[in-house]
Amino acid sequence: MSILRRLLCVCLLSAAAVAALAEPIVVRYPRAESIDDERGEYGQALLELALAKSGGVYRVELSPTRMQQNRALVELQSGSGRIDIVGTMTSAEREEALLPVRIPMTRGLIGWRIGLVRADHKDLLRDVRTVDDLKRYTTAQGHDWPDVQILRHSGLKVHPVAVYSGLFGMLNAGRIDWAPRSANEIWAEAARHPELAIDPYIVIHYPTADYFFVNRNNPALAEAVRTGLEAALADGSFEQLFYLHYGRLLRNARFEHRLVINLPNPLLTPQTPLNRKELWFTLDDLKRYP
Repeated sequence: MSILRRLLCVCLLSAAAVAALAEPIVVRYPRAESIDDERGEYGQALLELALAKSGGVYRVELSPTRMQQNRALVELQSGSGRIDIVGTMTSAEREEALLPVRIPMTRGLIGWRIGLVRADHKDLLRDVRTVDDLKRYTTAQGHDWPDVQILRHSGLKVHPVAVYSGLFGMLNAGRIDWAPRSANEIWAEAARHPELAIDPYIVIHYPTADYFFVNRNNPALAEAVRTGLEAALADGSFEQLFYLHYGRLLRNARFEHRLVINLPNPLLTPQTPLNRKELWFTLDDLKRYP
């Protein structure tokens, strides 16, 4: 073997050794708002999948303290370093302030909303047929959730709540009539609140997406997540993770037996990838995953 070839082999081995020993880049993700809040588990799993397929070396860590959604977004925008990425519903305002990775984390499932009602009023929405019918009832959403503006845009009566857990207390106390919750959240919430029940009659649908957002000064992380998500979409692992987390819940939702009430979303930006059909959940998907 020539000296030049031996030197090349040594360099290649050295580079491989350095890569193997490289310290992973830590990516901080916000810890859930409360101890029984399971909403962040899928987001963390999807982030870990994306970064594993990005070609880089990363390690996801949860923030030391629990964070409400608004605080997490403020921390992210400030560049404080306490968190590096947030998974949350998009809006024009959020896309202006932060850098979005425009691949819907839950394939738009966050825009499929089922009603949570008091157990002694489980037939409250039985006769609802139109948006106008829903206007008779009061509801609530987190004060910093885009859903507040989406529902109000269609004329629904929405009370803002400061804390996520307060939503269920208001409902149980009769201060609101019902609470539209996403199909991927409502089952765990109903299990934690036996005084409440899941409406079996309707589902509200509006086009929306939850994206990963990063600080605008961190385009490298956004590109790593985008690259990894695209790879996961291509090899089927994205869809596999989605149905691993939500397949049973979607079957329980029995969408085919519900009246679908469609609402517009005035908060979507022109950059929303609505033309990429593979990114979005539809009712036809259920035929492939019975």
